[in-house]
Amino acid sequence: MQTMVIYDIENDRIRSRIAEVCKDYGLGRIQKSAFLGDLDHNRREELAHRLAKTLAGWEGDIQVCPICDKDLGMRLTITVGPEEASKAREKGMTGERRKASGKGKAARGRKAGSKAEPKAGFGSGPKNSAVRGASKA
Repeated sequence: MQTMVIYDIENDRIRSRIAEVCKDYGLGRIQKSAFLGDLDHNRREELAHRLAKTLAGWEGDIQVCPICDKDLGMRLTITVGPEEASKAREKGMTGERRKASGKGKAARGRKAGSKAEPKAGFGSGPKNSAVRGASKA
């Protein structure tokens, strides 16, 4: 089963140690403070114990989340590269400003409780933005 570890730790040294522990267990970094990898129940418990021991005496929050392969397969990844983000900021079209101005599909026309699936290029965002995920079977 896949295991995701996410954490919020202010102390740089402890945060680095937590990352090293995750790497020691074969987890790969998916964001600055998030790791993902395949661990069985016993290894996940062992990891949680080692993370708690590493964090002991320091302020922080670590979450160890088991994720089944089916749920992981439905994961969506939204990526905006630095060039696209820079262009959007230059135009003053950051997400919150676009939403507040009424531009883009997210700001209008959807009834409460309606379901909409995210799509690449949704609204008036940068063309090279991407939503990646598993296709429906």
